[in-house]
Amino acid sequence: MSEKTEFSSGLKSGLIPALSAAPFGMLFGAVAVAQGQSVFETALMSITIFAGASQLVGVELFGQRVAPWLIIASIVAVNFRHVLYSAALTPVIAHFSLPKKLTAFFLMTDPQFAEALKRHEREERVTFSWYLGAGLVLYVLWNIMTLIGATLGGLISDPDALGLDVLLPIYFLSLVIGFRKRPNFLPVVAISALGSILAYATIGSPWHVSIGAVAGILLAAILPPDTKKEAAQ
Repeated sequence: MSEKTEFSSGLKSGLIPALSAAPFGMLFGAVAVAQGQSVFETALMSITIFAGASQLVGVELFGQRVAPWLIIASIVAVNFRHVLYSAALTPVIAHFSLPKKLTAFFLMTDPQFAEALKRHEREERVTFSWYLGAGLVLYVLWNIMTLIGATLGGLISDPDALGLDVLLPIYFLSLVIGFRKRPNFLPVVAISALGSILAYATIGSPWHVSIGAVAGILLAAILPPDTKKEAAQ
């Protein structure tokens, strides 16, 4: 396909995930303003960082006036999963040039990773034009919704009272369910959840995110592939 067609295909692939993440972007904008950031600072954070979960962790800690090193460490803990994402995605985009790879990793979010991996598993080539289209629709809509949330944030005195805090776990759950047909899905998810719960109870947030991920990875490395399921697919 031509680059224009590939780009259009990427836009379509990224549209549904972008719409799913839109309320989360608005939530971040509202929370950031509630924690004392200006609308400009909130918008600048989304434009330059573009990492939803760690952005929320950052603004929450900014509001608590904790030590800068603790903020950085907490954000690294939450975003540790991107190290795993990049390792899994590297063979998929090995044909990208270095500037294209840098662009790809900047745009790599949870839904972007999921869509690219699904496309690769369907044995469809992940072109840069497709990747850019999917990434840009996520990036643009995320920043628009952040701006809207920051602008209207003053109208929401307590986002948690409206139940908006459940958007994040629902959002990630929808991404996880998208891989439910993969081999050993249930045991890996179960051990990840158990590891995360135990870490949350003993060590605390946000370290439970990385510990749960590592627990799942270790089990996945130990378990034999589900050859019957792979053959059926």
